[in-house]
Amino acid sequence: MYTALSLINKNAKENTQEFIRACESRFDSALNEVTERFLSDSDYDIVLLAGPSSSGKTTTAGILAEKIRRSGRNAYIVSLDDFYLNQDDIPVNEEGLKDYENVTALDIELMHKCFNDLIVNRKAELPIFDFMTSSRSVETKHIELEKDDVIIVEGLHALNPVITDGLDEGHLYRIYISVSSRVSGNDGRILLNKRNLRLIRRMIRDYRHRNSPVEHTFFMWQGVLKGEDKFLFPFESYADVKINSFHAYETCIFKNEALRLLNGVGEKSEFFEKAQELIGAISLFEEIEQTLLPEKSLLNEFLTL
Repeated sequence: MYTALSLINKNAKENTQEFIRACESRFDSALNEVTERFLSDSDYDIVLLAGPSSSGKTTTAGILAEKIRRSGRNAYIVSLDDFYLNQDDIPVNEEGLKDYENVTALDIELMHKCFNDLIVNRKAELPIFDFMTSSRSVETKHIELEKDDVIIVEGLHALNPVITDGLDEGHLYRIYISVSSRVSGNDGRILLNKRNLRLIRRMIRDYRHRNSPVEHTFFMWQGVLKGEDKFLFPFESYADVKINSFHAYETCIFKNEALRLLNGVGEKSEFFEKAQELIGAISLFEEIEQTLLPEKSLLNEFLTL
């Protein structure tokens, strides 16, 4: 799906708050529809929510959990990131770097045990990964399910059959979320593709949440994309439903922050050309003040600490 820059800018300038409300309403309606479809079959009690980097999985899991709770069923969120192996056990890629995008970076055996315990015994002790030490915490998270409770499992690999091997398919509902739109310029050519829209989200989040410079995001990005190509996109078709997390006003509200970060990439950087490409595209958007961002918007996942 393509969205025209001219239309975005017209709405951002002349009808700002209604434009934001319309974008938020579209996304909320999509999640309402997904929730209704899931709840229509009482056998489903595990939601598998997958998507590429910066697609909004974490926030979406939280929103879905709240909508399920409002229906009268309790919901718990499980992040596949908590199943990471200790740093010394993470596989390396061809460059000799730790490959966190590889499904084998997760403790698959423990994952199967935990999910099976939840389905069969209705309770489990789940691991907690400490990202400050890059190792598994000695503490665990106890979950005990009542009859109609739901587990939402979110992560890059949630649709990978390796994750669900041996589990009863009748319990599983699969959701794929991503940025599924592109922005076209006034000449009709693609101005920002899906991956670049996610990259803008990612570099802002990395800086705000991890104090990570944009050059480090660029450095990691190619590995992220390779991981998606190998371990996510081949299983996209397994999803029962797909959600487009694109908000047409997002580049307008990201504009100033994104330009500030990208302008810090110097001419001697190997990522200078890419930074300039993004600067040229982002500069064409009208600005929307970040103070207008709704409190519960998915975009807060990237902007708000």
